[in-house]
Amino acid sequence: MEVIEIIEIIIKLGVGLSILNVWLIKRDKETPFRGGGAMSMQEEFMSYGLSKKAMIAVGTFKCLFAVLLLISIFNSSKLLEYAGAIGIAVLMSGAILMHVKISDPAKKSIPAAIFLVLSVAVLFL
Repeated sequence: MEVIEIIEIIIKLGVGLSILNVWLIKRDKETPFRGGGAMSMQEEFMSYGLSKKAMIAVGTFKCLFAVLLLISIFNSSKLLEYAGAIGIAVLMSGAILMHVKISDPAKKSIPAAIFLVLSVAVLFL
């Protein structure tokens, strides 16, 4: 296995597991990165002016794309890899825009920016 392949696996594991952690385990917990001073994911979406249905849709897609990235570690399908990476990149771009929309400090966008960059990196590795 080449070094680039190992780096790509580490990125996919980091992004995929982190997104699943945020949406499945820490969804109702306070973090320093929640938009608008929210204490939970639902409050965060409310601060963006988005509904609970929007939160469920976004969460479903983020988890789906995270799982696709994780599956692509074991399945060499470029379709799975690209769908996961592009999906996460698009959603992270949206997350950054939501933080900007409500004038959050830049530090709250750091996780989304990191996942955006790492997802784009997967496309080019």
